Amino acid sequence: MDRRTFLVSTAATLATLPYAQRAMAEDAIGNAPVFVTGNARWQAAYDKALAVLAANVQVMPYVSKPVLIEGSVYKGIWQECGPHESLVYRKFRPDVARNSHLTFFELQRADGQLPANNKVAETSFGQIQMVVPIAATAWELARATGDSELLEAAYRACSAWDGWLMRYRNTRGTGLIEGFCTYDTGHDNSPRWAGMPNQCPNKDARTHHPIASLPRLCPDLSATTYGARRALAEMARALGKRAEADRWSESADRIRALILSKLYVPEDGAFYDLDAQDQFVRIRCDIISRVCGEHVVDQSTFDHVWRRQLHNPKAFWAPFPLPSVALDDPLFVAEIPANSWGGATQGLTALRAGRWFDHYGRSAEFSILMNQWCEGIQRDMTFRPEMNPRTGVFTHGEDHPDYSPTALVMVDYTWRLMGICEEAEALHWNARPRHSAAAGARFETRTDDGVSAAMIYSGTGVDLQLAGKPLGRIEGGAARLVTDKAGKPAYLVGIEPAGQRVTLTLPDRKPRKLTLSANQRVLV
Repeated sequence: MDRRTFLVSTAATLATLPYAQRAMAEDAIGNAPVFVTGNARWQAAYDKALAVLAANVQVMPYVSKPVLIEGSVYKGIWQECGPHESLVYRKFRPDVARNSHLTFFELQRADGQLPANNKVAETSFGQIQMVVPIAATAWELARATGDSELLEAAYRACSAWDGWLMRYRNTRGTGLIEGFCTYDTGHDNSPRWAGMPNQCPNKDARTHHPIASLPRLCPDLSATTYGARRALAEMARALGKRAEADRWSESADRIRALILSKLYVPEDGAFYDLDAQDQFVRIRCDIISRVCGEHVVDQSTFDHVWRRQLHNPKAFWAPFPLPSVALDDPLFVAEIPANSWGGATQGLTALRAGRWFDHYGRSAEFSILMNQWCEGIQRDMTFRPEMNPRTGVFTHGEDHPDYSPTALVMVDYTWRLMGICEEAEALHWNARPRHSAAAGARFETRTDDGVSAAMIYSGTGVDLQLAGKPLGRIEGGAARLVTDKAGKPAYLVGIEPAGQRVTLTLPDRKPRKLTLSANQRVLV
């Protein structure tokens, strides 16, 4: 989709904005990333994904600036996912990414509580509903864009939110974050919360229903807090608050140690809730990947969890990874109903996978997940929330299309598979000349420093360009070249499960032929 087409597709939303906001949005869209391919099927899915996202940029009650809503039947933005989704979308609409964070800070209560969501129908404070830490996504966005105002607002708001959580969600005095209801973790219709209420009584997230097994110590809610504290430490350093940074780091270390000592069962390679009667709620669900998403476990522990659960075809490594409950768990819901975290493979889980696969050195296996998801999306084209992990058939009813996370998966995975991905201090050039969508493919984007970056596929290889100058060429098999922001090459990564023969040509150097095994790193 070229820039003009993308701008036209968002015209209806832009027309509703005040002049200053509209001008800012049009400028952002004018510099949006571009992907084109000779693969008509892939291009159609990618273009439709962008159209879905453009239509899901809307203005919600109480806040006048547009945000990225969840879409489908979900007419609003949720704390557990909205800020993260907008972060993934930020190269297309940085203004929307900013607004999608500030919405929660502007609606924060005086006691520090952040809203669980802001919907057309209501702004809810009846649960905490957090997964990806808003502190972490706000820090990443502020750092990438040099936004000091966002940084200061995020630090104030997320510091107060941590204080609220420790006042009202640490009633057992363990230092871990407690779950009171189903919606706290966003696990609608999951056997994890069977028999428990969806919301807190009277929509007051400070209290729970008088049930003997409540409250629970929750690994994922605690992991979210761990990730938030790590981000708060980084924000404090950036703001020159060294003593506060040290305190945040120490508090992060404490909750991490508690998660591992109290909520991890090594013989299972799994994390479980611990209820108020000190009984584990033994269901192997996406708690596990959520804990990994915040990098709670070290590499050795992750490798064990990976073998036992995440990469086990009997558990989570389904034909279309990753189910919300392990396939071999007795509580897995085989007949996938709508809006069920009882077994379906969820678009939200797929979108969050980018936060941990590469971190733990599983880039090659990530390629399988990404290709399977993109295949499922292209086969269906309705962009619904969930699919059957065994068949890849989307299971949400036909009346649930145009879901932002699934659209973002299509866009994000396209760039992660064959394009340029920007990290805090590095650029990842993902070359897959033999991929089905590589024929005639071109990727163009701008780095956070405003420098143009491009990958142009031709023949049996792909040319890499930075600031309009040749950076190198990769031919033959698949590989990721990692460079610094100035384009200085650091290393190659094997990004396919099978070994790859690659020829790397860098300016002023002789071509170098290499054989890369899965996840191997080779200095260049």
